[in-house]
Amino acid sequence: MYIPPPFASQDAAIAARLMREHPLASLVTVGDDGLPVVTHLPLHVQQGGAGHFTLWGHVARANPQWRQLAVRPRATVTFMGPHAYMSPSVYPDLTRVPTWSYLAVHSEVTARLIDHDDADAKDRLLKCLIGEHEPTYAQQWRDLSPEFQRKMLAGIVGFELKVDRWQCALKLNQHRPEAHAAMHAQYAAGTPNERALADWMGVLGLVSLPEPKE
Repeated sequence: MYIPPPFASQDAAIAARLMREHPLASLVTVGDDGLPVVTHLPLHVQQGGAGHFTLWGHVARANPQWRQLAVRPRATVTFMGPHAYMSPSVYPDLTRVPTWSYLAVHSEVTARLIDHDDADAKDRLLKCLIGEHEPTYAQQWRDLSPEFQRKMLAGIVGFELKVDRWQCALKLNQHRPEAHAAMHAQYAAGTPNERALADWMGVLGLVSLPEPKE
């Protein structure tokens, strides 16, 4: 991923937060025709020490991409966070142009498929995703008949994606501090994506936010 230096982050905690808050990732492999193959899917992020990550997920067994991972386990995974148009009106001078603000994480990964017959491993994987997105569903899943559970588990292929290298882009106009106050004000009054960017400006210390009221 091309990242101009002002927008590159090496902070693993920031990257982990971004991936967890925006878990719908794009898994990118290369097909036999040399063209990219992309699946959009939620991934569970496991963070280790020294900025190391492992991603866990699954695709439908009918999705041929898992067969590509079995033969060529190297892949790219991208996470897109909030993003929005940025008007040049935030600058105090007129010699400016529009741009787009965004937050993203790109990872180079090596895949390991979960054995098709290892229903317990796939069940644990599903419970990780359930625990992140709807913990109350866990009991409903447990109450389903064993036969139905086996059928559902047989219909997916799970995998572990070891992150070999990651990049985090936080494109929030860091190099133009004269625009930050107006930029934050515009975003804070805008769409959900824009409000999320305003919050991230506070997280990154680009603006001073008021102390929360007691």
